[in-house]
Amino acid sequence: MASKSSHLTSDQTTPLLAGEEQLSASETTHLAGGHLYDGVSSVPDPQSSEAPQNLSQLLYISHFLSTWNSRLFEFGAILFVASIFVGTLLPTSAYALARAAAAIIFSPMVGSYIDVGSRLLMQRFAVALSCIGFWVLKKDLIASESVRIAVLTALALLACVEKLGSVMNTVAVEKDWVVVVASNTTIELRGGLTSRAVLNSQMRRIDLFCKLMGPLVIALIDGLSTEVAIMATFGLSVLSVGLEYWAIARVYKRVPALQADKSTTSSEAPGDVPRVHPARRSMPLLSWIRPATRSLKFYYQHPAFTPSFSLSVLYFTVLSFSGQMVTYLLTVGYNSVHIGLVRTLSSLSEMSATWIAPRVMARLGPLRAAMWFLSWQIICLAIGTALFLGAAEPFVAASGLVGGVIGSRVGLWGFDLCVQIIIQEEVEPNYRGTFSSIEASVQNFFALDSYASTMIFSQPEEFQYPVIMSAVAVLFAGQMYARFLRSRRGHLLHIPKCICLKEQAELERQA
Repeated sequence: MASKSSHLTSDQTTPLLAGEEQLSASETTHLAGGHLYDGVSSVPDPQSSEAPQNLSQLLYISHFLSTWNSRLFEFGAILFVASIFVGTLLPTSAYALARAAAAIIFSPMVGSYIDVGSRLLMQRFAVALSCIGFWVLKKDLIASESVRIAVLTALALLACVEKLGSVMNTVAVEKDWVVVVASNTTIELRGGLTSRAVLNSQMRRIDLFCKLMGPLVIALIDGLSTEVAIMATFGLSVLSVGLEYWAIARVYKRVPALQADKSTTSSEAPGDVPRVHPARRSMPLLSWIRPATRSLKFYYQHPAFTPSFSLSVLYFTVLSFSGQMVTYLLTVGYNSVHIGLVRTLSSLSEMSATWIAPRVMARLGPLRAAMWFLSWQIICLAIGTALFLGAAEPFVAASGLVGGVIGSRVGLWGFDLCVQIIIQEEVEPNYRGTFSSIEASVQNFFALDSYASTMIFSQPEEFQYPVIMSAVAVLFAGQMYARFLRSRRGHLLHIPKCICLKEQAELERQA
């Protein structure tokens, strides 16, 4: 196989940029075929490029349905648990902690399966069973408290299954299918960009749209009736599975590269780190430990580790409109409608990053743009945290924090897009599943730590401590990425030319 790419070392324009800026000749050559990570341009096979627009539409349909159901259930489950177990953060945190723990432990298995196996993956039954359990608990059909706790435990296990299905879909489709499908289509885009560019940006916008509308819809329904919200989640999950399966199966069958067994085509990855293939589908659970360790070593020693890990650290946070902060806001006077509205504003802020980030990256390059977006996030959260700690009235303090969090989402998702560009360019094609699944495992490890923090400080009046720890985590991520940026570019800031000329003139006079 041809040698893989040299790693990103300059502030170059990258294939996800959706702006109208014209690419340079060298960048256009580098982007040919949509493979920036290959040492030579990979020309798409015209025979496999059957109805590329139709292929992309089928991929969008499947991804929309999968993401919509996942977002709807993810947020709805938190509302359901909070409405069933009132007045404490403990059940909500325990439920979310179990979900994150499953992703930490089993995500490497998911990555190994994607790297060597077929990719037609479906997971919806866990949502349906969970809705039945929530219905039973909400209707008070079980009087015994011990049995109610047992049902909650079973629901947490089902949440683990659903989370692994979500991770599998994200890694397989967003990190792998998009690249494979793009390399087998011939869609022409404005500005000389290829199909990989539009597929990446569209998939992210679908995710953000679902993140915006899914929680808003389920929150509005829950505001009217939690029982109706549970049944709506159940019904949408069951009714959409057929169309979702049909759409993704059509894409799978039309692109032969998706059906290829990667274990027969893998090659040595570049660099000094030995790339040992992580696992095989038939291996028993106990013998998985050693390959998982190798996968962790591969991730840690990869050149893209630092930006990936910096992004992962940001998952140690309660400063987002997820379970912990939503539960806290409910205790200080917010209701489901308020939660849905602030999440809408937050998601609009996040979605704006998909238009802002490409233009910033086109001007600064992904390396520098990532630092700017992360700095913006730090500033917004610093202001929000200061308002939260300084205000005496809980509702006012929470509202100040909400404002800071909403503003910070532009920085978070802008940084996320920049890091994803760096990872797509630097991670070798045969190891996309391995790297992305380990990254997902690390991200869920930090998310689990955030859930643990609200289990330890489970009372609403103690929420300030997880808030402070979250702010410190963002500062740590910023410091870590700044060191990476300095090592790549040799400096963090461009010194203005006037200052450089003044210093040069001063040195000449002294000489």
